[in-house]
Amino acid sequence: MAKLRKELTLYGLTMVAIGSCVGSGIFLTPSQIAAHLPSPGLILLVWAVGGVIALAGALTFAELGSMYPQAGGVYAYLKEGYGELFGFLYGWAYLLVITSGANAALTIAFATYLAFVFPVLQGSITVVAILALVLVTIVNILRVKAAEMFANVFTGLKLLGIAGLIVIGLLWGDVNTMLHQAGEVVTEGGLLVPFGLALIGVLWSYGGWQHASFVAGETIDAHRTVPRAMIIGAFVVGAVYLLINLAYMFLLPVSEIAESTSVAADAIQTILPFGGTVIAILIAISVLGTAGIYTLSAPRIYHAMAEDGIFFKKLAEVHPKYRTPVNAILIQSAWAIALLIFWGTFEDVITYVVFMDWIFFGLAGACVILFRFTRPDVERPYSTFGYPITPLIFVGTSAAFAVNTLIERPLHAWVGLIFTLVGVGVFLLFKKKRMMDAA
Repeated sequence: MAKLRKELTLYGLTMVAIGSCVGSGIFLTPSQIAAHLPSPGLILLVWAVGGVIALAGALTFAELGSMYPQAGGVYAYLKEGYGELFGFLYGWAYLLVITSGANAALTIAFATYLAFVFPVLQGSITVVAILALVLVTIVNILRVKAAEMFANVFTGLKLLGIAGLIVIGLLWGDVNTMLHQAGEVVTEGGLLVPFGLALIGVLWSYGGWQHASFVAGETIDAHRTVPRAMIIGAFVVGAVYLLINLAYMFLLPVSEIAESTSVAADAIQTILPFGGTVIAILIAISVLGTAGIYTLSAPRIYHAMAEDGIFFKKLAEVHPKYRTPVNAILIQSAWAIALLIFWGTFEDVITYVVFMDWIFFGLAGACVILFRFTRPDVERPYSTFGYPITPLIFVGTSAAFAVNTLIERPLHAWVGLIFTLVGVGVFLLFKKKRMMDAA
């Protein structure tokens, strides 16, 4: 059977980590965050806290990536830490909830912003989103190097555009707009509730750096490259997010940011009349690039599961010419199209996604602590900085985030949870079949 090709470099993997984070979130969530925390200081604080959590996650996952640099990332960590069932449930949820749902939402956002530039597409959002999914699927089937180039180009372009927004905001904006237009946080229960609600959008925006660990099996010198890519990615994204929020607040009062549905476009239009179109193009490029990265990385989980004999055997097949997990890519994209049609809106799909994502984040992060006790002799080319405080911060935040989502958004959370638990029965069927085949 053909094997996955090792050709991802540090630069390419870092672009995967950065590009997976800097998608649609930074363009869509600032308004909801400002609505919960109408204060420049608190807005910057919640983004800084999100950056610390992301860095703690990157440092934690970096040790796991150096210990188990095979394809599959979080799936491999959960399987090693808790057994095949947890590994299977992660792959099952990633296919049916997390990545397919994220890709559906990203392509809806792509189609929406493309329609801003070309109004004739306003009535064809779903069709355009499906065509975008088909495009990123074809690119990722052709060759992993082509997908890396896709990630490099799109990530580079969107970072260049974001840099332009930051420069315009900080140089031509007015610091007094930020200092003198702040509102007050009005709440009877203190800051905890609004801060927690604001953190939902922040953590969604920071999510994605872990995708660098999913393609470790196709990375050159994975033991060193995977940890470095995730850590560099977390630092770069944190700096970018703080600077772009400063730029927003230099250009728009916080009260206007809270009311805006397209904060980046509205902010730029205060300086450049054509800024809305430019930003719409930037966002379209950004979300399409992120969808392409997710289509590159996540199918490696299903491929790894199939190789372990706990998923459909066809998903273990690698294309004889392009050396990519073609069937795994195709099934993910097909399900993403189904979710796109079923849910329909960006908000509904994302709410469905985030709950299960952060449950598995916390479980995987806890493996670092678990392995220190159960597998002390396994080689660790990289050890988590600040252990055990760093992984405890990440695991604790993941748990709190999941509980908050269950309380504040129960319908979407329960749908995702039930869908995932169905996977227990599916796993038992696969396990029974494997035992029968071995008998």
